[in-house]
Amino acid sequence: MPETLATQTVELLTFKLSDQEYSLDIMSVREIRGWTKATPLPHAPSFMRGVINLRGTVLPVMDLAERLGLPPKEHSDRHVIIVVKHEDTMTGLLVDAVSDIIALEESDLQPPPDSVGQNHPTVIKSLTLIDNRMIRVLDLPNVISIVQSDAA
Repeated sequence: MPETLATQTVELLTFKLSDQEYSLDIMSVREIRGWTKATPLPHAPSFMRGVINLRGTVLPVMDLAERLGLPPKEHSDRHVIIVVKHEDTMTGLLVDAVSDIIALEESDLQPPPDSVGQNHPTVIKSLTLIDNRMIRVLDLPNVISIVQSDAA
């Protein structure tokens, strides 16, 4: 078998949300910063915490747990904002804590079961198991696109 069929390595930033582990492709992450209280905007979806000033740029901040339908938590100084970029849009994702950066082969990623996203686009792109921990890999375009379409 030719060596050109070798799978690619994927690097993921893992983080915690309501005692569950999620991850994002590290290439979409621009920075990680401490929790900053956001300025709320009227008529925004409930999971949008508002906007913060990121070095002169207005950055929308989404409560990722609420966006994913997880139980709400009181925000504290321990929470962090993962600043991600998709296409030309920067968004802050509020999470409980950042865990680690992991590297694995694409072949280690498994698609989620078909029954998960029957009526709407799924926000989970794939799943992987690391040290008996199930880690969900988020489909960032689907997470972010809801924000853009709701805000329009």
